[in-house]
Amino acid sequence: MKRDYEEEEALDGLGENIRPLNFLHLTTFYPPYSFGGDAVYLYRLCHALGDAGHRVDVVHCVDSYHLLHPAKPGLQFAQHPNVETHELRSRLKGLSPLLTYHIGRPGLKAKPLRRILNSKQFDVLHFHNISLLGPQTMALEPDDPNHLVKMYTAHEHWLICPTHVLWKLNSRPCDKPECLRCTLASKRPPQLWRYSRLLETASNHVDQFVSPSRFSAGMHMQRGFPRPVGHLPYFIGRRDRDWQDPAPRPHGKPYFLFVGRLETIKGLQTLISIWDRVPDADLLVAGTGTQEVQLRAMASSNPRIKFLGEKNPQDLGALYYYAVACIVPSITFETFGIVCIEAFVRKTPVIVRDLGALPEVVQDSQGGFVYRTDEGLLDAIGRLLAMPRLRDELGQNGYEAFLKYWSTEAHLKIYFRMLRQAAQRKFGFVPWEVKQHLPLPT
Repeated sequence: MKRDYEEEEALDGLGENIRPLNFLHLTTFYPPYSFGGDAVYLYRLCHALGDAGHRVDVVHCVDSYHLLHPAKPGLQFAQHPNVETHELRSRLKGLSPLLTYHIGRPGLKAKPLRRILNSKQFDVLHFHNISLLGPQTMALEPDDPNHLVKMYTAHEHWLICPTHVLWKLNSRPCDKPECLRCTLASKRPPQLWRYSRLLETASNHVDQFVSPSRFSAGMHMQRGFPRPVGHLPYFIGRRDRDWQDPAPRPHGKPYFLFVGRLETIKGLQTLISIWDRVPDADLLVAGTGTQEVQLRAMASSNPRIKFLGEKNPQDLGALYYYAVACIVPSITFETFGIVCIEAFVRKTPVIVRDLGALPEVVQDSQGGFVYRTDEGLLDAIGRLLAMPRLRDELGQNGYEAFLKYWSTEAHLKIYFRMLRQAAQRKFGFVPWEVKQHLPLPT
């Protein structure tokens, strides 16, 4: 029988032998109280699961967001009828996440977390960025654990790096651990729990660890994380696929696009410093961050560098679509590079620095260029400006790779396969498959 698009959308991740599942996601940041791509990924995942007929609860810490950003969020995100959010707030406000930062335990958040965990029978407990919920959160169990599968997505390198991003001494990518010295150089107090076995013992309560890139999974193993880490790439949801009907062209001249937080590690300063050598195109910058004032000042003498401020996902579509390419110049180890696949959705190629997981995305897609030096970057820029057909060919490669590796369908297929494998290891069967199982021997 021929189904329309909406019917097929509702069936993704909900096969004939699977009942609707109850998911609980725990994270520090969730839109709009969030920063960076990991929270956007979780938002997309929750909505994709909701579209597929599952019920989703998300717990996030508003106190943690306001500890780092006192103002209210500037962007709004649509809600989903199958997704319920729970905001953790304390009368002590920022003292709550600060306490967790030091002791590694939920602290003042423990009671509300346990109350939510016991509010219904969850099938999957999925941890994300729990840096300010505490590693001990991984050991949480409901009063009736029944058949609960636990997954952890390492969006950053927090499990192996106190500063999350393997950025050594505030100056360069980390070549070998010197964590205490590096933490102090980052003007953060040491976390005493990192010198205990808390992380090791808490991680034993998780059934499956995953990371969005092969690079990051390998880095966890290289830096001594005691549990195996699987590969679960990021994806772009259906609601973000607006390349077929883009908004009017947002900028009259040819331009390259930077999308990301305005922080040193994201590398925008390296583009600003060479942009006077790119005479035939503008540079549009979408994002905000702690270095915005300094970066604007650095670019003030070049009128072809335009700062657009913070943009919500809907507004980014046309910016990606009409760009000659999207440049990702990060100078530390990214765990994936979600900006790359956001560009691929719009058939736009990317130019990425040869560092971390970024080359992996380009190699898997053949959707752009990888550079190591300023000269290599300028060469890639010049080739794309001079050869529009090459630009279109690379963009098409990126789009086809997106459909194969980074679409909702591809992601949910891997996601549910991993959950199923974890359940088989843990229980000897898959609890949510609609068929009778004999009880396990005691």
